[in-house]
Parts: sequence; structure tokens; C-alpha cells
Amino acid sequence: MEYYVGVDVGTGSARAALYDSDGKLIKLSTYHIETFNSIPDFYEQSSEDIWQAVKRVVKTVVHDTPKNLIKGIGFAATCSLVLCDENGQPVTASSTGDDNRNVILWLDHRAEAEANFINMMGHDMLKYVGGKVSLEMEIPKIMWVKKNLPKSWNRAKLIFDLPDFLTWKATGCETRSLCSLVCKWNYQANPEGENGWCEDFLNKLGLASLKDDNWKRIGRKAQAPGEPVGKGLSSIAASELGLNEGTPVGTSIIDAHAGGLGMIGCSAPGVSESFTSRLGLICGTSTCHMAVSEKAIFVGGVWGPYYSAMACSTISFGSS
Repeated sequence: MEYYVGVDVGTGSARAALYDSDGKLIKLSTYHIETFNSIPDFYEQSSEDIWQAVKRVVKTVVHDTPKNLIKGIGFAATCSLVLCDENGQPVTASSTGDDNRNVILWLDHRAEAEANFINMMGHDMLKYVGGKVSLEMEIPKIMWVKKNLPKSWNRAKLIFDLPDFLTWKATGCETRSLCSLVCKWNYQANPEGENGWCEDFLNKLGLASLKDDNWKRIGRKAQAPGEPVGKGLSSIAASELGLNEGTPVGTSIIDAHAGGLGMIGCSAPGVSESFTSRLGLICGTSTCHMAVSEKAIFVGGVWGPYYSAMACSTISFGSS
């Protein structure tokens, strides 16, 4: 029998589960994550605290299983913004100056003015978010950091979505997930292959410097969810997680989209086998409605279409 580890970092806790190759849940572990909320609408976390929680829960679920039987690990997480310096050390996202608060949580609403500015601009990229970005998305938050925390902006040389931060911690590889980029970063991706960062969009927002060093700050290479990341677990991460070095790591996925993947495996009498005819209702701290289509469909007020955000070569939609 072979085994696989799934890790989900939610708003208030990290969870790890061990499954066998038949999909049976063998063991589950959960551990609390601290959130700082010293100013109304400002919610911050610590990437180090999150990783410590991940290490704890993964070690717990794999403890009694031979390492050589564990054939892969994957990560899902909230769409929170993580700031790190060139060495991967935390950079504060807080006006307190505390580097421990280097994660702007997904539900943080500090970037309202920045989101309003983006929406007033009316750029063509907004058609992929139902016509308006949310202040909970990453580009408005990055604009806020640049404007209000210039020292942090200058120090932050690696800016991650939390799911990508976790695969980076696990492998040392800086690739980003297409899921996070198209859904939360206004990244261009479509079947015609015109994929990449939209320079015109970012230039008009005063973020032209993100292009420096071939987009290193925010990601040079995007991969579809589930694709192998680098060479698998690094020696450091393997030791921290209680697994073998080189254990395959899958490209991450947003937590709600990971739930949406459940539509692929569900079936019932009289229900179409095509998962493009299904609607997933993903419930957590927030509630998301998830659907997929083989062709792009633009709906005002509904996030998407997002190319290959859940399943390769399909278009994902969501509302929250």
C-alpha cells in the first residue's frame, strides 16, 4: 500500500491528512494558527507560525508510516499575502514593524482605496474578475504595502501567495501555482498560450518594478495545480516534516479550489458524469460557489473565468 499527505492551511488552523492509495483517510491532525487583529479590518499572521503548525501536523500523521511508502505531499491554503526578504526571512506587513507579522490574511480589508483605484481604471484585465477586483485580492494589497510601508516594500524580494509559500518552504523552488496567480493576482492565462504578467496593467498601477529581475519577486514560472515542484522535498524540509528527501511535492491550489476538485469524483444515479455540469458549494470561514466549463464564460459580478485554476484545460468560475 502507498500513502499520500494532504495539507490544508485555513484561516485559523493547519490540517494534515494521511490517505492510502484507495483514497481512504488514515489519520488527521489539526493545530491552531495565531492571528493578529490590533487594528479594525487589519488581519495579520506569521509565516513562521504557519510553517511550525504545518510541521507539527504532518509529523503527527506520518509518525507510524514507513517513509518510503509515502509517495507524495500536496498543499492547499488561503489566499493570503506573504512577504519575505531575499533569504526567505519574514518582512513585516504591519505598521507595528514586527517582522513576525509578515502575512496579510485573505480577509484583511486595508486595501479598499487601492481596489477602488484599480476598478476606476477599468482595465481589460478586469473582465476576468467579473468587472471588479476585490480588496481581498493580492494586487491591491501589494499596492497598499508599497504606499504605506516603503521599508517593507524595499525589503520584500519574495512575495508569495500562501499556497506557493508552502511549496517553496517544502522544496526551495520559487515556482508559482497557476491557480493562485489567475484567481488572485490578475495573471494572464488562456488556451491560446498568451500567458504571463500583464505589464500594461501593472505599469498603470505604479508596480512596474515588479518586472525587475524577470519577475522574481512575484514569480517567473507558473505551473498547473498538481504538477511536480522542483525535485521534491528538500533535505531540510524532509527532516522537519518527518519524510524522505525528494518525496514528490505537487503544485499548490487555493483551499476552496481544492474543495472544488471534489466535483470530479462525485457521482449519483441520473447525474451527468461530466463535472462541467456540476456546482460545488465550498463552506468554511467564507462560502464559495465553484464551477468549471470547457469554454470561457464572462459573467458580470462573478469571479472568473480562470484558465486551468482547478483542472488543466478547463475554465473555473467562483463567487464568494
